[in-house]
Amino acid sequence: MGHAPPQQATRPTSSSSSRSGHTQSVKGTERGGWHGYDGGKKVYGVKRHLMVDTLGLVLAVCVSPADVGDRDGAEVLLARSAGKFPRLRHLWADQGYRGREFLDGIRENTGITIQVVQRRDGGFRRTWVRDGDTPPPVPRFAVVPRRWVVERSFAWLGRYRCLSKDYEYLADTSESAVYLATITLLLHRTTTPT
Repeated sequence: MGHAPPQQATRPTSSSSSRSGHTQSVKGTERGGWHGYDGGKKVYGVKRHLMVDTLGLVLAVCVSPADVGDRDGAEVLLARSAGKFPRLRHLWADQGYRGREFLDGIRENTGITIQVVQRRDGGFRRTWVRDGDTPPPVPRFAVVPRRWVVERSFAWLGRYRCLSKDYEYLADTSESAVYLATITLLLHRTTTPT
């Protein structure tokens, strides 16, 4: 009896046709600029809309006032990215991108399907059960499939002081700061011995 050869671990490559999208609200400073109020997160500032590949590397960013909805920001982000990623066919997004009209509109206009990922419990910590039945166990913390990739990207970007708040007056400058931080991350990875 022969043994099967050991299988080599394969790393995901960024050449796949799937990406992930998400937003982050960031406090603004008294410097001024194009700010708004995100009522869900109680933040006055800007919202960063990111599109990352399967490795978590930033592909596209759009900075808007914090009062702009996730779906509106995604439309702008995808419009800016049109033609830049010809293999892009699928996006994973969080629950802020729900809505049949939005999802169908993106599919018709760009040919990209968006899959809304959510927690196993549907995002609710409690559920309705009949009297006498025991409620199903709901973990306090649950890793949401594919969402952790973009959350990790926000954590990587959060290490840069210039991105801790929105210090910039122009949205283009804020977007450039995100791209610069991503370039710094990539340079650090390529020059650091493993």
